[in-house]
Amino acid sequence: MYSGSSDGEGHDASAPRKIPPASSMLWVRNIRRYIGSGAGLGSEALMELETKRILLEIFKEKQQKNAEAGTIPSFYKKKPEEGSISHRVQRLAKYRFLKKQSDLLLNADDLDAMWVCLRENCVIDDATGAEKMNYEDFCHIASVCTEQIGPKCRRFFSPSNFMKFEKDELGRIAILPFYLYVMRTVRPICYELNTSRRVQVSLTQARIDMSELDEDSDGFLQPHEMESYIGGLIRNLAQLRDMPGAFVQMYCRIAAHKFFFFCDPHKRGKACIKKVLLSNCLQELMELHQESEEEVTDNEQAENWFSLTSAQRICDMFLALDKDMNGTLSKQELRDYADGTLTDIFIERVFDEHVRRGKSGGGNAREMDFESFLDFVLALENKDTTEGLTYLFRCLDLGGRGFLTTADIHTLFRDVHQKWIEGGNYELCIEDVRDEIWDMVKPSDPLMITLADLLACKQGGTVASMLIDVRGFWAHDNRENLLQEEEEPEEEPQG
Repeated sequence: MYSGSSDGEGHDASAPRKIPPASSMLWVRNIRRYIGSGAGLGSEALMELETKRILLEIFKEKQQKNAEAGTIPSFYKKKPEEGSISHRVQRLAKYRFLKKQSDLLLNADDLDAMWVCLRENCVIDDATGAEKMNYEDFCHIASVCTEQIGPKCRRFFSPSNFMKFEKDELGRIAILPFYLYVMRTVRPICYELNTSRRVQVSLTQARIDMSELDEDSDGFLQPHEMESYIGGLIRNLAQLRDMPGAFVQMYCRIAAHKFFFFCDPHKRGKACIKKVLLSNCLQELMELHQESEEEVTDNEQAENWFSLTSAQRICDMFLALDKDMNGTLSKQELRDYADGTLTDIFIERVFDEHVRRGKSGGGNAREMDFESFLDFVLALENKDTTEGLTYLFRCLDLGGRGFLTTADIHTLFRDVHQKWIEGGNYELCIEDVRDEIWDMVKPSDPLMITLADLLACKQGGTVASMLIDVRGFWAHDNRENLLQEEEEPEEEPQG
């Protein structure tokens, strides 16, 4: 056998032969190049290759967008712990910011000085006699006021502010509207008490004071924070200075509750500071600045929720109704409210919708506490407001469907009709009253009355009174006589 090479050298037959890699073979490279160009593929293979390319581009595009967007933005930040460094820094920054804003306020002396500057540097219109200034006068007055008052008044003399006012043919504006604009900006609540004295309260200052009490700096006040704000105002309100010290805490509780009734309708337990500042409640509270008791009648004091007379009336009313003196009112006790003129079905609905059940869960455990009683009184005394009518509509909506039908009106007025007859009044037809209510409201859907319909008709409070209170129905039935009595002038005694 052949056991050697031709040159006579020995060779190991058992050694494996090495196969070169496929990539190094010329024919493999040629086939791959041919297939990669797509020239040798069928239509289905070409379509699949194109689909793969498109999906790969979409995937890369999404990856790029995700990389640019980063992570999901944070929507919750844990509040710093009490006493921590971050908490101290936050308190210090807040204090400095509010101090800076307070320093920018114009006081009464600053406003008087500005008025003097305006009058001394204006021109008199020959035709109307009005005091006016052109833009050059405007800039000159700005310089004079800055020298006398300080840089804090400079912001009012901007070109944009000058353009806000109506100009005559010579490009001049009247100084009085401009001065009133400044007053409304820094001191929007203004009460003209008499010819010699004017009391003004700054909304900006009120916002600063409320922000100082806002412990977590979220722009909302909790009940105890609002009570603290009102407590700080008592010494500055002429009609509340003589309030007994023992009654201050209860007064603050009653006064703060009206703010939350109107500014926190969803019962979240916090009122937005901006909403508080824009509400009528703050204006009503500031009316207590009037110092002379002769300027305020007994009726005005009773109508102002924040007056000392009104707060004492609320407390006396609750104590008189609380027969068992347990601090809450049962349905039977609440029926004596307003001399028992409210209907039984309305009292039942108030407890169903607005009174929380007690912890024991029993049927007799549901009683009205003082906070719920304040809501109840506020709703009845403010029936024409959106908040008051919303409270009452939930009681009128017997089925909880968001609307009233003719059957609901008939059911609600049936109790009023019973009290009406028991009072010795003439017989009336419930269907006629129902039709009258429909004519008053004029609902968008003739088959039902919604809360929006009651608000739009501007007579929602009257309709609610007719359905829950026999005295309210009597007032509506005798509205013409009552109106005539109000219009008749008092006869002067002849001397």
